[in-house]
Amino acid sequence: MAFQTPITVKDALNNIHSKKYLLPAIQREVVWDVDQITLLFDSLMRDYPIGSFLFWHVDKKNTDRYQFYEFMRDYHERDRCHNPKANVRGQDDIVGILDGQQRLTSLYIGLKGTYAYKRPRKWRDNPNAFPTRRLYLNLLAPKANDDAGENVMFYDFAFLTDDEAKGSGGDGEAFWFKVSDVLDFTEQFMVNDYLIEHGLMNRPKEESQFANRTLFKLRSVVHESKVINFFLEKDERLDKVLNIFIRVNSGGTVLSYSDLLLSIATAQWKDRDAREEITSFVDELNSIGDGFAFDKDLVLKSSLVLCDFADIAFKVDNFNKKNMLTIESQWEEISEALRGAVTLVAGLGYNRDTLTANYAVIPIAYYLKKLGLPKNFDKSGKYSGDRSAIRRWLILSLVKRVFGGTPDTVLRPVRKVLGERTDAFPLTKIVRELKGSSKSMICTKDDVESMLSYRYGQGYTFSTLALLYPSLDFRNKFHIDHVHPRSQFTLPKLRKRGIPESDLVFYQENVELLPNLQLMEGIPNQEKGCTDFDKWLEDNVAARDLADYRVRHFIPDTNLSLKNFRRFTEVRKAKMREELRKVLGV
Repeated sequence: MAFQTPITVKDALNNIHSKKYLLPAIQREVVWDVDQITLLFDSLMRDYPIGSFLFWHVDKKNTDRYQFYEFMRDYHERDRCHNPKANVRGQDDIVGILDGQQRLTSLYIGLKGTYAYKRPRKWRDNPNAFPTRRLYLNLLAPKANDDAGENVMFYDFAFLTDDEAKGSGGDGEAFWFKVSDVLDFTEQFMVNDYLIEHGLMNRPKEESQFANRTLFKLRSVVHESKVINFFLEKDERLDKVLNIFIRVNSGGTVLSYSDLLLSIATAQWKDRDAREEITSFVDELNSIGDGFAFDKDLVLKSSLVLCDFADIAFKVDNFNKKNMLTIESQWEEISEALRGAVTLVAGLGYNRDTLTANYAVIPIAYYLKKLGLPKNFDKSGKYSGDRSAIRRWLILSLVKRVFGGTPDTVLRPVRKVLGERTDAFPLTKIVRELKGSSKSMICTKDDVESMLSYRYGQGYTFSTLALLYPSLDFRNKFHIDHVHPRSQFTLPKLRKRGIPESDLVFYQENVELLPNLQLMEGIPNQEKGCTDFDKWLEDNVAARDLADYRVRHFIPDTNLSLKNFRRFTEVRKAKMREELRKVLGV
């Protein structure tokens, strides 16, 4: 990247008008408001720096690799607020604007275009609500800016309709000069000709001097002053260009990498609007069940995986035109597979708080797509074995945290196994494929001990309890319940119940841990409330069902009063440890 010889505003406008300067699809469709535009022109008139620009040279042989947009010229707040796509076929080398879009757009609108914004108190469907305005400059006097101090004067730029500007001249307090006319002043004497022709030299001395100096300054700023200082990036690797773009735009609302990739997809899909499709689809996925926290990254990554692209890395080269058109052609299948996967995961009791790795749904979606997107997969008895294997895959992948770090190192080998011909979800093969790697799903004694130390409210706690309750139908609402209600564990209450001072710390540290947690259906859990556990058990579980209840919930055959909480947690922890080791094959 090198600093280039600065150019004039007129040179920049000519390049924009000839479509040599274009906007990459990564740029957002935003146009500054009129106050920001007039402030930019005022800064130029007062020789204030307006910042450097960053341009990107694209050789003509590569222009069709990426979608570009033209600059906005005649902006209409309601009817024309989107940049038109640029046709770069047969185009010579072009220059993409990486930093400076708003400043150049403002100069283009101010000097060659129009700006239509809504009048106050007018309905949006009123044809007169959005009058066309052009940039004008008052040549008779500056204007004061109360916010900037008593003695600070600004050049009086304003966006006016032509009718509003017609009242200038004569004895008026303002003479509105259409700023775009300065482009015709190719020679200095034309400024004097204009001033004489419009009687401005006959105005009072102070006004005529201001008009003369102001119009000469405007011409100089546009035609002569080389105020467009820019760097030129010639490297055409899009990944590098996007990283530069992210850094130079870090002062404002930062675009994420997925935002940029989504912009590329939007530019290259033919029949759908990728941004609209994917954004609305993310909202739909997040509304399933008790709600999730999926984002665009999940959908974009899923698209790469489900389309069987060899490279699934999150980089620009994989979002080329060919791949994007493939994703578009398979979008119905991709979205249906993800919808089915998330519906299944919700049916297994997961939500935004307990699904600790969103990418874990991608292999499930891939499997459903390979199966041909069967209907009612989450309920049909035909697929009960598959659901059981998928449930175990999901739990293991979450508790082993295999999607942490670099998820592609899991997605690639898992997809390879799922792509092989199989009659059922190949859990055993997946575990074998990952064995010995940093993403191994085989659990150890240390893993079990870590699970036993999970706390209420931690995302991994639900997955661990789900291992201990394999027969529950999670389509019903299940809550994580404190066996001994935590409301009884405040220091005043514990002391009132006669708990020894030496045990208080233990009680308060262990009330939230796994050995004091269980899964209960929502209504019974609400009814249980803050009742002492031994009393609740006596009142709500029949004698004939007590033994079964103890087994299902790992309740030790010991004194269950609050005073015996230490012994209760020690014995229940041992029972849970034994069961987890058995279930996980430790």
